[in-house]
Amino acid sequence: MRNLRFLFLTLLILAIPAISFAQFAVSVQLAPPGLPVYEQPVVPAAGFLWTPGYWGYGGEGYFWVPGTWAQPPAVGLLWTPGYWGWGGSAFAWNGGYWGPSVGFYGGVNYGFGYGGVGYEGGRWNNGAFSYNRSVNNIGETHITNVYNQTVINNTTNNHVSYNGGTGGIESRPTPEEETAAKERHTPPTAAQTEHVKAASSNHELLASVNHGKPAIAATSKPGEFTGKGVVEAKEAGAENKAAENKEAENKATENKAAENKEAENKATENKAAENKEAENKATENKAAENKAVENKATENKAAENKEAENKASENKAAENKEAESKATENKAAAARVNENKAAKPKAAPAPKEPTARAKPAPRPETAHSTPAARSNVPRPATESKPSAAHAQPAARPTTAAHAKPAPRPETAAHAQPAPRPATVAHAQPAPHPAAKEAPAEEEHPRK
Repeated sequence: MRNLRFLFLTLLILAIPAISFAQFAVSVQLAPPGLPVYEQPVVPAAGFLWTPGYWGYGGEGYFWVPGTWAQPPAVGLLWTPGYWGWGGSAFAWNGGYWGPSVGFYGGVNYGFGYGGVGYEGGRWNNGAFSYNRSVNNIGETHITNVYNQTVINNTTNNHVSYNGGTGGIESRPTPEEETAAKERHTPPTAAQTEHVKAASSNHELLASVNHGKPAIAATSKPGEFTGKGVVEAKEAGAENKAAENKEAENKATENKAAENKEAENKATENKAAENKEAENKATENKAAENKAVENKATENKAAENKEAENKASENKAAENKEAESKATENKAAAARVNENKAAKPKAAPAPKEPTARAKPAPRPETAHSTPAARSNVPRPATESKPSAAHAQPAARPTTAAHAKPAPRPETAAHAQPAPRPATVAHAQPAPHPAAKEAPAEEEHPRK
């Protein structure tokens, strides 16, 4: 905040006309340093009046404006120095001016005729300025208008550079000074203004650099900061303990306020951070819960789908298994039926092979006895196969043994019909009842 104030003041000072520079009032919280101790340089020539040095204020803080001899803008004018005065909340600068009489300058003892009230360093006499040798350094300068008057200084010279406030000079304007304040005033000359500007840009004149003891305390002419007319300060002004204490108190108060403000801001930031963190945590937890619910629903859905797929697969497999089993059973049943069908015709030939017919015993007798008659009897077509059987009669008994027709009395009856002996007797085998009854024997097993 202080730096911003300095910058604002600097810009404002640069913006105003140079002629009104000394009249511009500047307010500062910090009291100016004490006035340094220095010797007055020799007056350069007749007609120059002394203007004491003071602490100005700029962007980098207080800087020293060296005292110098300056020519008044008109004959008969005297210089009233500026001063720092406490205004109740800050120190304000009251700029110096030229006028017919010396006004109030805060009771500050600038020395060299400015003891706090009025001016005792000289006076105008018939258009010429006369110098009091007791307070002015005339030196070897040729000046005829001089006088010597002892100055009794009733003001304590404690080098305090401001009026009012803690540790300041307690002085009020006299009636004469109040009258002078109402007179017509003339601002500082251009040479004086340039002198102040040159001092403000000189780094060595900063109070923070010279610590109240400037290397250029005074000059013989305005703006001449080098050469034999430059005077260095002997010592720094006595520091005002009350001002230091006040400054320390203000600094401590500012630091305390800054610390409290920082602590409040920190607490607010921490509270905001905690709230933000809690909100983020709640949001994360809510998101996690929602995510868990979604994942659970997805898992359940996937499990249900999986279970449904497994159930469908199991049902499909069961159906396929059942169908395969059914097909297998049907195939097996069909195979059994086929086997049964195939087995039934094969079992039928057993009775088909007539045991009686297989015995050719009577036939040879018939054949040998009457060959002519046998040739006269017509042979049925079915006898072509028995002829082959007759070619190998030995094998028939084996077949008869496998067929075992003995238990079948009816077949045996048919196989050995009684009329055959008659046929043998008459040598007429034409009837062959056994051959005709063979189909009946063949149908018997099918029942």
